[in-house]
Amino acid sequence: MSVFKDFARRRACAGLLLCAFVLGLAGCATQAPPEQAAPEGSLLRVGRFAVKTEELNRAPEAVQGGFVWRDTTAQLTLELTNPFGSILARVLVTNNGATLERANGEIIQTTSPDSLIDQALGQSIPVQGLRSWLRVQKTPQTGMRVLENDAQGRIVAFEQDGWQARLSNFDALGPRLISLLRAQAGRNISVRLVVD
Repeated sequence: MSVFKDFARRRACAGLLLCAFVLGLAGCATQAPPEQAAPEGSLLRVGRFAVKTEELNRAPEAVQGGFVWRDTTAQLTLELTNPFGSILARVLVTNNGATLERANGEIIQTTSPDSLIDQALGQSIPVQGLRSWLRVQKTPQTGMRVLENDAQGRIVAFEQDGWQARLSNFDALGPRLISLLRAQAGRNISVRLVVD
């Protein structure tokens, strides 16, 4: 009988040690990493996108997924994922140009990030314009025709570079919902970005 009690006691101790170890690991996993100072003017946005193209005499084309937008003003990194979270493409924009890295490792370089997105998705997204449009704006940019401001003086509807834009659901950084529309030569492109 004492052999069974000794075995049961050892097993209980081992179970307690295992629980303490697991709880210790969980505590380590939930501790927030130390905050790193973000560069002045940087912007991080994570969300979802949907792009739809309609042309005369053709079936509509659409693509959707997620995005991670990291803009330090000196460098922009945009990751696009499919609805399942797999990376479709990564775009890096610097003063020297733009680079696209596809999921298969292929790398393409150009001077325009917009053309890279068109190559990656087969759809247009105005990356260069979004560098400003994702932020709170109260003063129009060059070439921007403001259509509407809200009660706080933020620009919420405008036209620029052939795009009609409507911004809403603002937080301290900028709009959390962006709807874009571009009509050109029988082709309509609509883009919707939702920041989570």
